[in-house]
Amino acid sequence: MIDIEQANHTAVTRMMSARPILRTVATARDVIPGMRDDLLLHAGPPITWERASGPMKGAIVGALIFEGRATDWDSAEKLVATGQISLEPCHEHDAVGPMAGVTSASMQVYVLENVTLGNKAYSNLNEGYGKVLRYGAYSPEVLDKLRWMNEVMGPMLAEALALSEDGLDIRALLAESLHMGDEGHNRNKAGSLLYTARLAPLIAQTSASTAEKARVLQFLADNALSVLNPVMAACKAMADAGHGVAGSTIMTTMARNGTDLGIRVSGLGGRWFTGPVGQPDGLYFPGYTAADASGDIGDSTITETAGIGAFAMASAPAIVTFISGTPEMAVNTTLEMYEITTAEHTAFTIPVLGFRGTPVGVDIRKVVELGIRPQINTGIAHKDPGVGQVGAGLVLPPMNVFEEALLAFAEQYGLLED
Repeated sequence: MIDIEQANHTAVTRMMSARPILRTVATARDVIPGMRDDLLLHAGPPITWERASGPMKGAIVGALIFEGRATDWDSAEKLVATGQISLEPCHEHDAVGPMAGVTSASMQVYVLENVTLGNKAYSNLNEGYGKVLRYGAYSPEVLDKLRWMNEVMGPMLAEALALSEDGLDIRALLAESLHMGDEGHNRNKAGSLLYTARLAPLIAQTSASTAEKARVLQFLADNALSVLNPVMAACKAMADAGHGVAGSTIMTTMARNGTDLGIRVSGLGGRWFTGPVGQPDGLYFPGYTAADASGDIGDSTITETAGIGAFAMASAPAIVTFISGTPEMAVNTTLEMYEITTAEHTAFTIPVLGFRGTPVGVDIRKVVELGIRPQINTGIAHKDPGVGQVGAGLVLPPMNVFEEALLAFAEQYGLLED
């Protein structure tokens, strides 16, 4: 007979003890397992071109133009539709990406190592706000910025990190930022400042010109999401540390592609359980309404999976000015998440709750039994490619993914009565 409680304890302990270190920035094809020139990675569970959302299609087109494989929408679509280019989830290659999450072979990516267990995780570079590839934009100025990031900023960050003694401890940075008003998903103002401050002395020592150093530092400092991508990779490394524990009902992946939301469970291997994405309820930028919104999208829910993001909203009451709600709602959201999780995080604590650890380790049994779904706070993309972000808000995953996962668990472990 399996001991589910012991298996869950093992999985969550591995997640909490993981210590992801940002080691370097490198070319995707050189470091991401299974990456190749005819492959694009994307956010969420598996998706086909035909079912992809507007932002996802736009990002795919932009990545293929960036790679020099296509010149416009039609030529990019033909490459994917005829199978010359494959689409696979970032999560199936130890990687994550915000919003569309599209990562191509020549893009620069963050490389993080969990020094506790040795597993690695990867994420692309954050482009900042506005019209950007992750929201499906692919105009010349978008691709020009991407080229600068990959040709100038990425190599400079790699050289800077090589000058550090042990890399950057992203878990420690996250823990500090939670005490400064961040929650690690939609609010990363403190974390991005800490990140830039830690990198600045190293960047100053690189061989780049003074003008190039100044531009990179300004870009990082101006972007309140600079740290999001390494944080996501850190959370991926944490969650993966708890994956693959036989008999565990802990959710180790939750991700969206704009069409489907998918979860994976520690004791069920690589199997995806999917359902339709929700429509975020939140605040929209001037001139936009819910009618303009794409379905929920992105791998950034790896933050909630690892015990931060919406699960740590009590640390970031000011986030409600961005996603809607009240400070009391932020606190209550965190309190409710304790009901469906297994542990309180030993590294991430919340001052307003008496330094109680954040809720971590979603147990699919509790989700189904209590009818409480994991809360997500998220950016909202326009439904059409090329427009960009139109707001931010709250959304819940579909309940069917947890019900189907629990049934599959019972079947796999022989827990169904004849």
